[in-house]
Amino acid sequence: MNQTNTILALIRKLFNAGNDEFIPLHIPCLNGNEKKYLNECIDSTFVSSVGKFVNSFEDKVAEYTKAKHAIVCVNGTNALHLALLLVGVESEDEVITQPLTFIATTNAITYANATPVFVDVDRDTMGMSPVALKKFLLENAELRDGVCYNKITNNRIKACMPMHTFGHACRIEEILSICNEYNIELVEDAAEGMGSVYKGKHLGTFGKVSAISFNGNKIMTTGGGGIILTDDDALAAKAKHLSTQSKIPHKWEYVHDNIGYNYRMPNINAALGLAQLERLDFFLENKRQLAKEYSVFFKENSIEFFDERDEEKCNFWLNAIIFNDKKERDSFLEESNDAGVMTRPIWQLMNKLPMFKNNIKGDLANSEWLEDRVVNIPSSVREK
Repeated sequence: MNQTNTILALIRKLFNAGNDEFIPLHIPCLNGNEKKYLNECIDSTFVSSVGKFVNSFEDKVAEYTKAKHAIVCVNGTNALHLALLLVGVESEDEVITQPLTFIATTNAITYANATPVFVDVDRDTMGMSPVALKKFLLENAELRDGVCYNKITNNRIKACMPMHTFGHACRIEEILSICNEYNIELVEDAAEGMGSVYKGKHLGTFGKVSAISFNGNKIMTTGGGGIILTDDDALAAKAKHLSTQSKIPHKWEYVHDNIGYNYRMPNINAALGLAQLERLDFFLENKRQLAKEYSVFFKENSIEFFDERDEEKCNFWLNAIIFNDKKERDSFLEESNDAGVMTRPIWQLMNKLPMFKNNIKGDLANSEWLEDRVVNIPSSVREK
């Protein structure tokens, strides 16, 4: 049996699937109170952005993550956009991020009329490398009256947005320290990190503000949805205000004091999320067991499995394996998908996309190496 067939046989065994049964990459698990809460929401007629489930979901997520405030949004990309606005990102600013990420990261930066700047990742985290970040800043940045500027473009470097890839923590404390040194705001893209903990802290609680996604393919879902986390009272109030069209409360008048956004999560989505949050610990334990079984198998078969590091407790949202080269990767992708086992490569680097091809970038050797080799394999919660 060749390597691919050996892997596919394991996946079918782990998911108790027959030879002709399709195995998706990641599907939601909806066997809790989802229908009950959705029916309650429908019966209440409050299915839009006002209702008890919205407020309850915010409170429960804040409690779970130990953030002081949680502000819901329609999706994770909206949450990232608002997070950038909250820390003062403006037109023509530069925001340092990583090229190995889902496009929502860079799209959110452009929504704020800012420019993404790409620095490399670490191979063992797939998240932003603090070494690459410091190198870029030493070569390109300078402080002028306490404000960080790019010496080449003369644009302000206002923020840094690292991403926690597949729920694995990047070296966020080191990145935060560098950002503080250069007076750059840290915005955590924790879209994939719900339930992941690093050094005892939930991802998304290291910077001043962060965003988490509850898209349909995430570890827990609200259908479409996201949330902003912050410990800053003023930023939390501003986030809620901006996400509700910047409307000043009044009995009947429509008064708006700023350009706002229709970003607040509907009650019906929050109802779904509340039921999902009740089962999150079960999801996490279930997925950790799957990751453990994968890890043991791949170690025995001399295949690199992307595992968690010390001081990290990962949610193992999407499990990943690393092939020797792009040819081997592509062969596995072709054979696995033809066999009805859904697998996917990691994202194409952002700097290779036509809209970002001319953006400033550092040496991206690790990102390019990972792009050619990483494949996600089926990672759903197993309840059979």
